[in-house]
Amino acid sequence: MDEHQIEIPASFLALYTDTRRRLSVPLPTLRDRYELCEDLAQHLTTSCRGIHVEIGVDEQEVLQRCLQGLLDGGDTVSPEEAEWVTVRLAELLDWPHPTLQGMPHKA
Repeated sequence: MDEHQIEIPASFLALYTDTRRRLSVPLPTLRDRYELCEDLAQHLTTSCRGIHVEIGVDEQEVLQRCLQGLLDGGDTVSPEEAEWVTVRLAELLDWPHPTLQGMPHKA
């Protein structure tokens, strides 16, 4: 029986799954990375909503700035995780799916 109650979404699993659908990291590492990224997205909702409402910055611009901050923030998250956090943030805020510029996309 799995003692972990957290269900990792397919969108996050895809970051760590190879073409043969095998995990590229151990499951405990995957859980830790997911929890970090989900916590980041949850934490950023208040400040991003505030920037949009109080300052009047466009939703897409807020998300783009958030992504850039995550990418420039050292090695806390990978570029793929940063993109996932940004998309998750848009979901939490009920904003349109972000049009992310400058992200390397997988083929």
